[in-house]
Amino acid sequence: MQRNKCKLRGMSEKVRAAFAKQIGYCRLTGSELTARALEAVLANLDHSTQTGARILDWPGDPMVDALKLRIAGGLNALARSGQDAELTCLYAAREGDFQGIIGRVLAQWDDWLYPWLDSAPQTNEVARSGVLFPGMLEIARRFGPKLEILELGASGGLNLNMDRFCYELGGVAAGDPNSPVKIAPVWNGPSPTAAPIEVVARAGVDLNPLDMTDPAVASRMLAYIWPDQTERVARAEAAIRLAQVYPPLVEKGDGAEWLAARLNMPQAEGVTRVIYHSIALQYFPEVGRRSVTAAIEAAGARATRSKPLAWLSMEFPSEVIAADLTLRCWPGDGETKLLAHTHPHGAHINWVKENC
Repeated sequence: MQRNKCKLRGMSEKVRAAFAKQIGYCRLTGSELTARALEAVLANLDHSTQTGARILDWPGDPMVDALKLRIAGGLNALARSGQDAELTCLYAAREGDFQGIIGRVLAQWDDWLYPWLDSAPQTNEVARSGVLFPGMLEIARRFGPKLEILELGASGGLNLNMDRFCYELGGVAAGDPNSPVKIAPVWNGPSPTAAPIEVVARAGVDLNPLDMTDPAVASRMLAYIWPDQTERVARAEAAIRLAQVYPPLVEKGDGAEWLAARLNMPQAEGVTRVIYHSIALQYFPEVGRRSVTAAIEAAGARATRSKPLAWLSMEFPSEVIAADLTLRCWPGDGETKLLAHTHPHGAHINWVKENC
């Protein structure tokens, strides 16, 4: 019995430490509302509710499982729904009795919040297209305008429509100037090279694809975006409306297996096949990452000038603070070239392009 109590106490401390770390990151990235909401959850956590008990007794790694963001998404969804007027007003005002109101909500809406712990948050950060698209410009500059784009970890596929967004990239206008989705990251460094782009084919894969034409699915995804980051919310809403007009193909499956099959499909003459991903490959198991690399390098060895291949990657090199945008091209040496250091959500870019 004593051993079980010690185990429970240790797990609770691990969970509380994960919440504290997330609260600090929220503040670091300018989301005071989410930080205060999670502080209120942390202050009210106990075993009197099934939601609280499940959080405190979480059997896995609360950081890896994004446990804090699961409950944050549930609270935001409830606030967005208007079902609890006091919570909705609290989120709208961004100030008030967070601890008291959220403490009441955790008890009163226990059954409603509990299922939000079932799965990890799944978002589709549209501003990452502001990082990826200048990479596409570089690919088009090298090989020509016609691209076939293949996304690993596509979620709802919003970024598969990146050519339908409007961009301001270091003084270079790109994309569709009439698009409702406007992306203008803070840009440092030389401007990217402008080049025409024509996406002739697009497809993605995800273990759990999100159907953006389903209002309930779209609403759930929006709940995971921190509500006081209003530009992110508005951008995602506009991208969802665009995806409902131009539904992207996102297939359900293992990314490594899907990619291997895709790379064995015939490639059109004069079209560059582009594999890309953004903060996704880190979630693949080690064997999956090795398989992705092997499949791309094998396809690269088969690439020709009329059927080139490019691998555009936006991933964390180590710390979850800044991501690296890198590019590998075939035919050619296939070496990894650094294009930019960037904010994980695409808010700012330090363009340091090395020529492919």
